[in-house]
Amino acid sequence: MKKLALKIPSSLLVAIASLMTVLQMIFAFIFRGPPSVMFEWFGWICLWSAGIFGMIPIFTFRHKGDVPKGKSYIHTSQLVTSGIYGIVRHPQNGTAWMLINLGLMLIVRHWTSYVPGVLSIFLAYMDTYHEDQRCIEKFGPAYIQYFSQVPRINFLYGIYLLIKNR
Repeated sequence: MKKLALKIPSSLLVAIASLMTVLQMIFAFIFRGPPSVMFEWFGWICLWSAGIFGMIPIFTFRHKGDVPKGKSYIHTSQLVTSGIYGIVRHPQNGTAWMLINLGLMLIVRHWTSYVPGVLSIFLAYMDTYHEDQRCIEKFGPAYIQYFSQVPRINFLYGIYLLIKNR
């Protein structure tokens, strides 16, 4: 397996993406595009979906990830490939993050929301490469096999694959 390599440190990607998301939220209170009920509904669906993709991994890791007692849910010692992780490899730091930015863009519909939102989505996506590399190093061949079976962030394709393979 070819090593996934990025020149920008993960912490910098996450810091800039976080700053862009905060900026996007601040701009949402100041600027608004023309009203559109349909876009706003899709935006709220994205935000609620982001909440689901953001919360489920906490419970999934605690239940199936063999987390040591007293440690945060992110300290899994076992590869989790079922539940939400059978649909996407990065439900929190990829899918949920991007859905938050997309939802804000759909609700606000102003260029001041698009610029930081698109940049944050791009940086969050780039960080998923770092996360894949960390998981390959931690879980080895099992993660490489999982990597080839479950999409990075595309939950619609992940649901399709899950239904198709059952």
